[in-house]
Amino acid sequence: MKNEKILLVDDEQGILEIIEILLQKEGYHRIKKAMTGQEALRSVQTESHDLIVLDVMLPDMDGFQLCGQIRQYTQVPILFVTARSGDLDKLTGLGIGGDDYITKPFNPLEVVARIQAQLRRQNIYKELVSPEPSISDYGTIQIYKDEGRIVVRGEDIHPTAKEFELLVFLCSRPHRIFTASQLYEHVWQADYLGDDKTVVMHISNLRRKIETDPKQPKMIVNIRGIGYKFVPPNGGESE
Repeated sequence: MKNEKILLVDDEQGILEIIEILLQKEGYHRIKKAMTGQEALRSVQTESHDLIVLDVMLPDMDGFQLCGQIRQYTQVPILFVTARSGDLDKLTGLGIGGDDYITKPFNPLEVVARIQAQLRRQNIYKELVSPEPSISDYGTIQIYKDEGRIVVRGEDIHPTAKEFELLVFLCSRPHRIFTASQLYEHVWQADYLGDDKTVVMHISNLRRKIETDPKQPKMIVNIRGIGYKFVPPNGGESE
């Protein structure tokens, strides 16, 4: 089941049902339907959606007008569906905030394909613009990635560049075990030549700086014969 929520707005019940059935076959089950502009606007005001399919010819208001009002609440993709085929109408729809335009009569499969294309683009955009948190807070230790700082129990420590990169790498993948060779290749960006000393030395130095008792480490843990993992001191991470 796909998690995206879709709002279908059309005054023809048959069209709503056909598109809904086809979307359900593709795994979309979070579907809301509206047959008037006011009903659609209430839905937008009270709920979040990932995409809106909007008929231009609604009984109580023009779909273009409704689009302008919707854009006051959300910037999710809007796919216009209309019997108007003129270029002016298409340009109007796209100009006021629509993302795609399809004319009636249409193949319902084409509508579903365009919905999926818009959702794919939306998901890719979200991945590209979602910033990686610059601060990782584990209670007794905070890592300021943009500043290259590590604060342990309220005090700044002074890691080397590679120590910092090594800790950031491990912290971004808590509880996951990495061999010395994997750590070397990821952090030093070079082929591993069979010598663990570089990684072991940096792990040892980090432990002296961040662990309460470096001889019995609780955060950078060695799994004998396998590798190392980072165990958050508070059991998890809050950004």
